[in-house]
Amino acid sequence: MHSLSIPTWIVHISSVIEWIVAIWLIWRYGEIKGDRAWKWFALAMLPAFVSAMCACTWHFFENIKSLEWLVTLQAATTVLGNSTLCLAAWGLWRSSHSEKLEEN
Repeated sequence: MHSLSIPTWIVHISSVIEWIVAIWLIWRYGEIKGDRAWKWFALAMLPAFVSAMCACTWHFFENIKSLEWLVTLQAATTVLGNSTLCLAAWGLWRSSHSEKLEEN
């Protein structure tokens, strides 16, 4: 655990906790609102969460060479997460846009 300073670990761990809470809150909001687009958005956040866990795991084990594949997995899940979040945001926009059309 010496590869990162204590303040950096605090940032890493709090970010992961915040991400978990955000996923849960967005999922609940989707349930309350009855809008599946919000649930899809919460699911779209999961690859970015996996990316964060890869980084934390690699740093926890002192960035050892045998776990270097985690860096590649982190990069891949970051790209996947950015893509899924983009699609989910578009889905939210479509959902809100169709609601506005129905109101008129």
